[in-house]
Order: sequence, then C-alpha cells, then structure tokens
Amino acid sequence: MLSEKENFLRALSGEVPEYVPRYNIFWGVRPSIFVGERVNGVGKDMYGVEWTNEGSAFEAALPRNDVFLLDDIRHWRDVIKFPDFSGLDWDAMAKKDLKDTDPELPRGGGISAGGFFQSLMAFMGFTEGLVACFEEPEEVKALLNYLCDNYLSLADNYLKYYEPDYISFGDDIAHERNPFVSLEVFHDIFEPVWRRYIKFFKDRGYLAVHHNCGHFEAFLDDVVDMGFNAWDPAQESNDLSAIKSKFGNRLMICGGFESRRFLPHIDVSEEEIRDAVKQLLDRLAPGGGYAFFGGVLAPDPVSQQRTEWINDEFTKLRGTYYS
Repeated sequence: MLSEKENFLRALSGEVPEYVPRYNIFWGVRPSIFVGERVNGVGKDMYGVEWTNEGSAFEAALPRNDVFLLDDIRHWRDVIKFPDFSGLDWDAMAKKDLKDTDPELPRGGGISAGGFFQSLMAFMGFTEGLVACFEEPEEVKALLNYLCDNYLSLADNYLKYYEPDYISFGDDIAHERNPFVSLEVFHDIFEPVWRRYIKFFKDRGYLAVHHNCGHFEAFLDDVVDMGFNAWDPAQESNDLSAIKSKFGNRLMICGGFESRRFLPHIDVSEEEIRDAVKQLLDRLAPGGGYAFFGGVLAPDPVSQQRTEWINDEFTKLRGTYYS
C-alpha cells in the first residue's frame, strides 16, 4: 500500500491514486528569513509591512489597513527594499525550519514571501494598489519583477537545502464572488510574473500546487497552462463539477469542502456533516484528480468536534473509490 506521501504525489502527477489523498494547505515550508520581526504572524515583515490580528477571523494575521508603506507606485524603488541575504547559513536555517516536519507526509514549499498581487496590496492597500494597476501598470510590473528577481536568486539554495516534494505558490486574487481584477489586467500584469516564477521550478522537474481562495475559476486555464498540477482550496463558489469535467487529472482539486457551513453558530447535526463529506467525495473523487482537505479551522470545542466527524467520515470512505 502506498504511503500518504506516495499516494498524494501519485495523484498530483496525474495518475489515479490507490485511495483518496489527504491534503493540507499547511504542508508548505518556506525559509524563516521571510518572517521578519513577526511573532505568530503579528509585527513587521521583512519589507516593513505591519501585520495585525485585531478584528480578523480566528485571529489570523493580516496587513494593517490603516498604515501603508507605499502611497505612490512611482516611488517604489525608494521604499521597497529586498534584504541582503548573501551571508545566510542555509544549512543551519533549513535544519531549524524542517525539524518539526513529518517525513511521512509530502513537503511543499516555495521561495516567495507572499503572492505578487497580495504583496502589492500589502504595500499600498486595496484602493491605491488597484488604482496603481490602472494608472501605472508598467511601474507595477517593474515592482513585481523586482520581487521575482530576488526570490529566484535564492531558489537554487532553497531547493538544495529544503528538498521540497512539490512547489506551492499562492496569490489570493479573488473574493468569494468575483476576482479582484479583470482577466485583461491579470493577463497584462500578474499572469506573466506568475508564469515566470513557476517556470523556474517546472524547468527543474517539480510538480506544483497553486493556492487561490474565492471565485477563481476564470483563471484556471492560465494556471493549467503555466504547469500547475493542482489548485486549493477550491471553494464552492466555483463550479467544481464543471472544473473536474474540463481538466480531469490535469488539475487536481484540493479541498472543495466549505467548512463555513459548519461553524459553531450554525445548527447542524453530525449526520448532516458526515453526509456532506460523502456527497463531496462522491462528486469529485471518482477517477482521481482530487484530494480532500476539510475541517472547521477554529479552536473552540464545537469546531474541534465537528472536525473530528469530518475527518472520521473521510477516513472511512477514502478507500472505496478506486479498485
């Protein structure tokens, strides 16, 4: 029987797995140099962006929405500075960063401090960041390629010392109902730098997982063309059945389980939760091209109990879809 890692990587490569793979968005390991002064996500990152968890869901840290580094994209060269990592002890850092990883599970990872769209919004805020895309697209492109240049300058050392099983790259460019930018803007500004970044790793033979929350399906043709093998978290605002039918095993759907329907304040029974898991697997697991990622990401006892039911039902069913 294949191990969890072997089974997941088999499905990621486009083959039919032995059993429905489990996926975890938190398998990715990035170098700790990108943390900056942040503790549990709060504080200044390596660029100087201030992150806070005040008022956010489940105390998740986000860039502050009232203090920004950059108020004019034309001045980015004076403000955004990539740190000098030339004297870094990669071996020591990697050993420290990887010491708590489970060798029996797949190891994802990447070499960016965040997505390119997300970085622009963290530097400028959504209003000024989106206006910059409209008024000064060439300056936005120059900034994003500056970030990409510096990330890729570290990539060989990253691959050598961290030895990822696959590359993970995320850049949340969509809301639950719609993308934040049009396809025209995406193709002009963001798609080229995404493609350039992931090409480095694809040229070296790596499988790749793309992360994007929200209503993202309009971008999936490009994502597949870039060489990504999977996409998470695949929220229900996308037509997941149509996506599976269109791409088959060329794009593994990782997730698809809308845990917000089972948050503690919602009245739902154990039977309904277990039935939701079965319905999802029945719809997306047949033929491969799917990995399960589910649970209620909150620390309260009700959420923890519901997560136990979700994962117990998945464990019971995962071996029943492939002969």
